[in-house]
Amino acid sequence: MPDKSALLAVLNEEIVACRKCPRLVEYRERVAREKRRAFRDWTYWGKPIPGFGDADAKLLILGLAPAAHGGNRTGRVFTGDRSADFLFAALYAAGFANQPTSVRRDDGLRLNNAYIAATIRCAPPANKPLPSEIQNCRGYLEREMDVLRPRAVLALGKIAWDAYLEILKQRGTIASRAAFRFAHGAEAELPGDSGRLFGVYHPSQQNTQTGRVTPAMYAQVLARIRRFLSK
Repeated sequence: MPDKSALLAVLNEEIVACRKCPRLVEYRERVAREKRRAFRDWTYWGKPIPGFGDADAKLLILGLAPAAHGGNRTGRVFTGDRSADFLFAALYAAGFANQPTSVRRDDGLRLNNAYIAATIRCAPPANKPLPSEIQNCRGYLEREMDVLRPRAVLALGKIAWDAYLEILKQRGTIASRAAFRFAHGAEAELPGDSGRLFGVYHPSQQNTQTGRVTPAMYAQVLARIRRFLSK
């Protein structure tokens, strides 16, 4: 049987080639052509963003979608934007990353016992994916779950929280998402081998710059995850 790294590599090739959602294809490619002035010398990635991290990870970190001038520019999830700055500073402090910055694909970043994926693999207009687009991407997340078989899942925001639970609902693992309410610091023990689900507010600028979420708030949840994984 192929090892996890090989299975994830095949999956990531499929993700990068995906053109299922015409609205997202048009938007991501237009952004890549027009660029932002600060990045006019960049060759934008302009394609779906694959997962990234440790193939043997016990922690799956699930975000919302690539940023138009972050992941859509750099080609790696949570790379090259303010959300990345906040998230990787927290992951480094908690021991899940080898460095506190995520700037470009060749910057030497490695994750330790963690793998990061997005609910939507293409940058959506206004950061708002349609329900049909979330559904189109769901199969990729399911396959990542089946390969990684994580013991812990960290949902960065309510959309990611709901996306993970919806897969469990569709599989018959849970009867309803209603019993699992999202909040920063929420924690849910899931049936069978579905692991434990943790929730945090998304590390977007609108949350980090307003103080709705702070480094200390992330540190507390990541410390709980580390204690859980060490059992």
